[in-house]
Amino acid sequence: MVTGCFDLLHSGHVAFLQEAARLGELYVCIGSDANVRQLKGRYPVNPQVERKFMLEALGCVQSVRVNRGSGILDFVQELDAIRPDIFFVNEDGHTPAKEALCQARNIEYVVSRRTPAGGLPQRSTTALRVECTIPYRIDLAGGWLDQPWVSALHPGAVLTISIEPTYEFNDRSGMASSTRKKAIELWRTALPGSDPEQTAKMLFACDNPPGTTEVSGSQDAIGIVMPGLNKLNYAGHYWPESIESVHDEPVLHWLEQHLYLVTLGPRTAGYQALADTHITTEGAQRLAGAAEDCWQAILKCDLPAFGDAFRRSFEAQVAMFPNMADPGIFRMIEQYRHQAPGWKLSGAGGGGYLILVAEKPLEHAIQVKIRRREGG
Repeated sequence: MVTGCFDLLHSGHVAFLQEAARLGELYVCIGSDANVRQLKGRYPVNPQVERKFMLEALGCVQSVRVNRGSGILDFVQELDAIRPDIFFVNEDGHTPAKEALCQARNIEYVVSRRTPAGGLPQRSTTALRVECTIPYRIDLAGGWLDQPWVSALHPGAVLTISIEPTYEFNDRSGMASSTRKKAIELWRTALPGSDPEQTAKMLFACDNPPGTTEVSGSQDAIGIVMPGLNKLNYAGHYWPESIESVHDEPVLHWLEQHLYLVTLGPRTAGYQALADTHITTEGAQRLAGAAEDCWQAILKCDLPAFGDAFRRSFEAQVAMFPNMADPGIFRMIEQYRHQAPGWKLSGAGGGGYLILVAEKPLEHAIQVKIRRREGG
């Protein structure tokens, strides 16, 4: 059994389905239009009836069903009805939640690598829609200090990296996807070639028009627009007092080799990050200190120190914003504790991606590509 959206059917889909079909009779379960809208923030180009019809026309497919559930595990009812011997996913479709679901039902869980059919280019639905080069962003440490009501208690930095859109990262996942949508509204498929900080200010203003009650932190706009690794130094204002940038290739390459993302799915609707907060001067100071330590460790390419500071930054965040993580997140962290010296969430509320600092590659985890400035 395989699941997915399978919108704009392409050669990558067919290669994946043919690979799965070599293991046995293939049952395909597709996300409903409503659930695709919930997960991705938009409806599929092709409605579920059309997607089902096209998949049923493939000779390698035994049967196609539309999932009746919602969320990232929308296929549970179909899984229990079909009772397959094997559940087959590709690397960027893997999540620990899917694997645990299969283990609980004694179903073999197989993860495939995305490999194009002989001689064909690698395809993705995102690339077929439009070739959009507008990046995402990850905050590595210090997140929340871009809010003046936190950095006013103690100044400190937020560390961000601009991420190439090699994956279609989930909405509501802490990758600045909503700010990225504003960038797409402004510039369609690519960032302008003008001064990056001025471009980031324009995006920040568009993201927070007059009358905005909960202002998005400027780290989202800056993290998307400014390439490489950036240290945003905040001191009680929405815009940083200064920005320090690293474009040194050995440092950026080292960072890429030690960051891994495990998919958790988007955070739930109605999540309130600011509920039950405990924001203190001591907490802001801990967060700022961990971010500074993280910055120094990256510059030195010191993996143990990086992992330790990365983890302490996350712990300082959770101490002030307890709703950032739930018990399920901490149970998942335990699975990686012996493989990774550091961890944090990409987004609040238990959604998005678990970001891990690790010495060696982690199975089924995503590696990101940091955007370089033009000209190297």
